[in-house]
Amino acid sequence: QVQLVESGGGQVQPGGSLKLSCVASGSIFSINDVRWYRQAPGKQREWVASVSRGGNTNYADSVKGRFTISRDDAKLTFYLQMNSLKSEDTAGYYCNGLVVTMERVTRSFWGQGTQVTVSS
Repeated sequence: QVQLVESGGGQVQPGGSLKLSCVASGSIFSINDVRWYRQAPGKQREWVASVSRGGNTNYADSVKGRFTISRDDAKLTFYLQMNSLKSEDTAGYYCNGLVVTMERVTRSFWGQGTQVTVSS
């Protein structure tokens, strides 16, 4: 089976920074697109950023210029660097990966999430 585990969340003051990590493990042949989503209390989950296997990145307008998504395929680890954090960035952050398993089946997997709280 495949697991994605996020870490790096916490509480930070407005204007601060956090770096989230997502580590993949299990029966993995390769990982295609990786996306970060977030969900604030009472709101729908929203897409934040994505990175393709080739390194192409895309960002939601709300985080463009402040967040950077990256990947280290050798370590099966994916990152979201978050700078200039605002209170409206407060949410649970979730990693999603399009994984090709060792059985050559492509499936979408989610991590359990990590909480980011931006507050003074």
